[in-house]
Amino acid sequence: MTFRRPRKLVLLVATAVALVLLCCGGGLTVLLLNGLNSNDDNRLLNASFGCGQGGVVDPDSSLPRIRPYSTEEIRNAAIIINVGADLKLPPRAWVIAVATAMQESSLSNLGHLGTRNDHDSLGLFQQRPSTGWGTPKQVQDPVYASTKFYNKLKTIDGWESMSLTRAAQKVQISAYPDAYAKHEPLATEIVNSLADGAAQAVGNSANLECAAAGQIAASGWTIPVKAPVGSGFRSPERPTHQGVDLIVEKYRPIIAVASGVVSLVKCDEDFRGRKTCNVDGYPGKGGCGWMVEIIHAGDVMTRYCHMVQRPFVRENQQVNAGDVLGRIGSSGNSSGPHLHFEVHLNNDRSSSGAVNPVRFMQQQGAPLGNEG
Repeated sequence: MTFRRPRKLVLLVATAVALVLLCCGGGLTVLLLNGLNSNDDNRLLNASFGCGQGGVVDPDSSLPRIRPYSTEEIRNAAIIINVGADLKLPPRAWVIAVATAMQESSLSNLGHLGTRNDHDSLGLFQQRPSTGWGTPKQVQDPVYASTKFYNKLKTIDGWESMSLTRAAQKVQISAYPDAYAKHEPLATEIVNSLADGAAQAVGNSANLECAAAGQIAASGWTIPVKAPVGSGFRSPERPTHQGVDLIVEKYRPIIAVASGVVSLVKCDEDFRGRKTCNVDGYPGKGGCGWMVEIIHAGDVMTRYCHMVQRPFVRENQQVNAGDVLGRIGSSGNSSGPHLHFEVHLNNDRSSSGAVNPVRFMQQQGAPLGNEG
């Protein structure tokens, strides 16, 4: 497969464009009704975007400057995205691929590096001809290298819900398996910038329904439960409320919003020091009841409170986005069945580390219910 350098895109405002958006199980197909046809050199995306938004990626257009990468390196990222789109893979795969190339080559198409070279590793992904990735010439072709990466990714069962670093490691078999995680935020930004927001499902009811149906955004995040937001974050009525309450009936499954490691599972003590979590609580009792905390990439911690029974996970367990943690209940300081959900930055479990979950989840492309 050879990458053909496309001609500059004509102004889309002069082109009649029909966008057919089939969300949650469909795809976004870009159809040009006038001026271009399916054989045109412009590499228009005909891709599965899930429930995100997306657009044309033209590697030869005036690409945005995204520091610390050069124009040529961002062009390589655009090629990686295009190949993923051509293969009908969702934006989550593009983020994984771009982040992997960021770690392996800083988005540079590496040639032979002499004594600095890691064995015979070449190209965007440091693929090794000696281990079957292709000839030296092939693995230095960005389209070929990207295709090989995606084809290997597709063979990994459950890659869509894995943490980025686990999925990348299963493809690359790197000596530094945890190194990929640090690139996830900027890789998501690059995909959003080049593909018109494809890595985020921003803010409409269709996207909320998609997330609620179990879809995982390209950022790797999803919602913990489909439910409206009742009591909000640090509202005037509850200024010390460090999360949001998602109001839903008892026994509904609660899922992990992103991959990570379970850092805490416990029955939280009430104000009188009692651990009585197997019964419904009441306002003023104190405590989170049955609760779980998870540490995600970037030292983000999420907290889930008031479960009806002992959670299904254990401390130090690795979980994927979408794994069931427990069930909705009303244990602890609670007036009725709901999930109290918190997000903390820098693994700071105190109130100073807490951020508004509604705003944070919106930024991840997994919006919670409308705040009530």
